[in-house]
Amino acid sequence: MKKIIFIVVCIFTFNLNAIAQQKVTISKPNYLEGIITQSTFKQKPYANWFNRNYDSYKPDETIVKKIKKHLKGVTIKAFMGTWCADSRREVPHFFKLMNEAGLNENNLVMIAVDYRKKTTDNLQEGLNIIRVPTFIFYKKGKEIGRYVEYAKESLEKDILKILKEEPYKHSYDRS
Repeated sequence: MKKIIFIVVCIFTFNLNAIAQQKVTISKPNYLEGIITQSTFKQKPYANWFNRNYDSYKPDETIVKKIKKHLKGVTIKAFMGTWCADSRREVPHFFKLMNEAGLNENNLVMIAVDYRKKTTDNLQEGLNIIRVPTFIFYKKGKEIGRYVEYAKESLEKDILKILKEEPYKHSYDRS
């Protein structure tokens, strides 16, 4: 009987240790998930990388003026990961560019995803998010283009092409 109790206690202890280890690897308190706003990045621990990259970015003013002309009727759904180096670089630049171009913040939805590029509420469902950041541009509810992970020319030039509905393929578009 003592051996059976010992075995049960060992199995129970092993299972608890396995569960505890899973929680540690899955749970990342500094990684956001779900709908977020620019003000989210103004808080610790995100402010360190966000403010540095926002402040250092100097968009081409000539292109910013052209982007501003093409923002009417545009909505944007953006996906990023606070764990992702590309997102930490591009998202602050994107916000600065959109702020300078005068994008109405109501026309932008920024969504933070986990490592699998998903959210608990499946906000990414049906949108084929394979890399982050991904900025999807819409006019009249129809996708007109997307910027994925990094620029082909520059953030401003790539976004201007999308907004003007000129031929543009992001770096992972194999069509």
